[in-house]
Amino acid sequence: MTLRVAVVGAGWAGLAAAVAAHRRGHAVTVFEAARTPGGRARAVLVTLPDGRIASLDNGQHILIGAYVETLALMEAVGVDPRDVLLRLPLVLQDPQGHGIALPLWPSPWDAFGGILAARGWTWGDKLSLLRAAVGWQLSGFRCAPDLTVDQLTGRISPRVRAEMIEPLCVSALNTPAARASGQVFLRVLRDSLFGRGHRDWGSSNLLLPKQDLGRLLPQAAAAWLQRAGVDLRLGARVQALRRDGAQWNVDGDAFDEVVLAAPSLEAARLVEDSGAEAAGWVAAARSLAFEAITTVYATGGPRLPQPMLALHSAPGTPAQFVFDRGQLGGPEGLLAFVVSASPRERSQVEAEVVAQAASLGWQVQPLQTVVEKRATFGCVPGLTRPPLAVAPGLWACGDYVEGPYPATLEGAVRAGLAVGERLGG
Repeated sequence: MTLRVAVVGAGWAGLAAAVAAHRRGHAVTVFEAARTPGGRARAVLVTLPDGRIASLDNGQHILIGAYVETLALMEAVGVDPRDVLLRLPLVLQDPQGHGIALPLWPSPWDAFGGILAARGWTWGDKLSLLRAAVGWQLSGFRCAPDLTVDQLTGRISPRVRAEMIEPLCVSALNTPAARASGQVFLRVLRDSLFGRGHRDWGSSNLLLPKQDLGRLLPQAAAAWLQRAGVDLRLGARVQALRRDGAQWNVDGDAFDEVVLAAPSLEAARLVEDSGAEAAGWVAAARSLAFEAITTVYATGGPRLPQPMLALHSAPGTPAQFVFDRGQLGGPEGLLAFVVSASPRERSQVEAEVVAQAASLGWQVQPLQTVVEKRATFGCVPGLTRPPLAVAPGLWACGDYVEGPYPATLEGAVRAGLAVGERLGG
């Protein structure tokens, strides 16, 4: 049966839902408040010191080989991941080369090989991590739901926790290890280090975008949808959603089913005013606490030994990672410093990052600092996330809805595909 379906939001979740719904034969209309698709993973234009225009991102993102649904969706809309992503083994090394670097071996041997060859770690450091990894495997990568990552990894050496666990945790969950969910962290480890990856890449492989995030998926997906006859309405913020008998009214248009792919608070606003009996869903969506991510783009940097380096984050030195955009298709000397779980003001973070770079011998000048104040939800133990189903014929998708993953692109895409498959069911 063909349904008239409205998708509210053209971020990665909304685009995935629209593609899935169209594939099932439904008539789809997509509403997007912004003039460009992509949501919180989109391109921004900046002017370089020499006057050239560069297309960057509203935040530096990393994909991994375990993002099988995201990579499959890219291929479905005509993007070859091999053309737009730089494949690297998982490397968490600092500018001095200390840390872990996984070889390009099959899983899980790459993880064990990387641990044994880690530079700057003693045998005691390595054995503490190996013992923990074996224990996690034997437990099926499960732990008590109230454990934090700090508690989960308490028997691992302080060096390994500082140089591997904390960077992995904050990059994947955008929540410091002291507050982050141990159970979700284990799920990420299972799928990334010991899971199946894309057919071309191992699950743990880092996939760094060589083009801006808009060209990575959103622009291609939007073009694919328009060629397929989907009504894509950019610059159209939905004002009102109403239950109208057996249908839903979206700003005067009637639809059989509606997919809310907007941010959680915007979705909650629409649901609360819609007349749907979904007070529990609204409460769950509004109870989520948010974590910010700050990306400081700076010029004048050196060519780094690797496209991505881990940094030692501490009070006054907030960046956990730095990316060499010159090795990722961008201008030479342009660095992107990423500060996850970043609660402070833009100017303070920017000044601290410049000082952090100077402590490494890099004299950089800030070019653009992007703060996404609601980049992700805080992935803490025992968190209750709102489900996909809101009310009969009304759905929600996004990186914040109920699911096994933290707020990642893969989580958003999986939620969108899951809703697209359930329409009419």
